[in-house]
Amino acid sequence: MTDGLKKKSVKCPQCNHQFQIMGKPGEKKIVTCDHCGLKGYIRFKKTIAEQKTQSSTPSSHSYKDAIQVSHLSKKYKDVIAVDNISFKVKRGEIFGFLGPNGAGKTTTIRTLLGFLKPNAGTALVGGLKINDHLVDIRKKVGYIPGELALYEHLTGKQCLKYFSDIRNTDLSLLNELQTIFELPLDRKIKTYSRGMKQKLGIVQAFMDDPEIVIMDEPTSGLDPLLQQKFYRFLQNEKEKGRTMFFSSHILSEVEKICDRVAIIRKGNIVALERIEDLKKKKGKKIRLKIKESNEKLTSFPNAKQVNGWIEFVTEDHIDETIKKIAKYTIVDLEIQEFSLEDIFIRYYDEGEDN
Repeated sequence: MTDGLKKKSVKCPQCNHQFQIMGKPGEKKIVTCDHCGLKGYIRFKKTIAEQKTQSSTPSSHSYKDAIQVSHLSKKYKDVIAVDNISFKVKRGEIFGFLGPNGAGKTTTIRTLLGFLKPNAGTALVGGLKINDHLVDIRKKVGYIPGELALYEHLTGKQCLKYFSDIRNTDLSLLNELQTIFELPLDRKIKTYSRGMKQKLGIVQAFMDDPEIVIMDEPTSGLDPLLQQKFYRFLQNEKEKGRTMFFSSHILSEVEKICDRVAIIRKGNIVALERIEDLKKKKGKKIRLKIKESNEKLTSFPNAKQVNGWIEFVTEDHIDETIKKIAKYTIVDLEIQEFSLEDIFIRYYDEGEDN
């Protein structure tokens, strides 16, 4: 036997033909059955010494926060894309990262994954510094990019296998994901619709059971029914303890599935709280019609007139607000809890006013 190589007996799952292969400890090899032609992969077990070396990096149980960003900045020449931002993503939560196009969401994500180098600050992902442990970080993290670039001459199955070979990981969740998302894996990707390609992107991010998944606009191209299925899938993954970073400009989905949210505006974090706390903190939205002239409503200087309605936001106790408007003759009245959309628009309105 060649020094350092080990022999392993393999049984083909399709034709039951048995044969032997050679490989190094820890190696993942692509094999082809010489009887029926079925292709697959086999991983050789690592030696005890290699396992000890691997355990020298922080384990999945040695860090408190899944992502920790400290004073991170990124510039493109004279344009400041991300400006001295800091935040933490707790283990096991779905963290929303909310902002319109151009706010700095994708730049932040690409910096966390090492595709861009920060001009200042640092970050830890899975307990590892992005400047020092990019290879180990990418083993822990699944990623759905905002713009998928796939090898369209491959079939879906070949594409997933290619990603698996690059990562050198097992596809432990592939069967479960295929049951949920029902992809035609034997078809070439060039025949896929946009929604199918997005489903393939989702599958490749979760298929090897990563500790953390970073998603940049993951529901783009998904129809409403599939979006709901995807939301339920994320909730199930959260129950398993998986950490998910969910970047989006779709306000309703962030409100629906995320535990906390950071709102980013022009490269700055302008809010970072639990969604329910954020809504309670910002008050209620009042809409009313009065019999008197609208100009007589002077108790609320921030009131606006919209299609015959008077609209304003109050952070006072609702009882105080009702007492203030009781001196008018009320024709119609609506009191709404602040949605995440209201908060989002308010932050951006304030930013433009300033």
